[in-house]
Amino acid sequence: MAFTFQSKHDHGRCITQAMADAEQLCATHGQRFTKIRKLVLELVWQSHRPLGAYELLPAIKEAGFNSAPPTVYRALEFLQEQGLVHRISSLNAFIGCSHPGHQASSCFLICQQCQLAVELESSTLASAITSITDDMGFVVEREHLEIVGKCPNCAAETAALNLENSD
Repeated sequence: MAFTFQSKHDHGRCITQAMADAEQLCATHGQRFTKIRKLVLELVWQSHRPLGAYELLPAIKEAGFNSAPPTVYRALEFLQEQGLVHRISSLNAFIGCSHPGHQASSCFLICQQCQLAVELESSTLASAITSITDDMGFVVEREHLEIVGKCPNCAAETAALNLENSD
């Protein structure tokens, strides 16, 4: 399920869909979707803000699991290998994949003000990158693009504040 920077959003639906997609993907690939992996994925999907492994530890401990960092990192590594989460390198954090099972390029729009992140799937962008890299003879092994700015909501807030302050 794709998320956009919209003010009204059924977040529970995102979580439900992500969990169903994960169950199906793991079953298809013969992978075990253990309780800890389910919990970590659900925690990652609780917001559309990238979360670091250490931010997950308190909830994991509260749920009765071993809250040692290696436990979380192993679960995140599994989820990443299955294409269920992405790592946002610049933040050293993880976010749920809105297109699980599609091993396409990773492009994220990250709001520097509210920290929301949106996974962007754009055939136009993918074609442009392929065209440019092909022209240069560059063989792409992995694509990961992070674009930082302000989401429409934060940009509107900033504009309103600037307008107020200019009066």
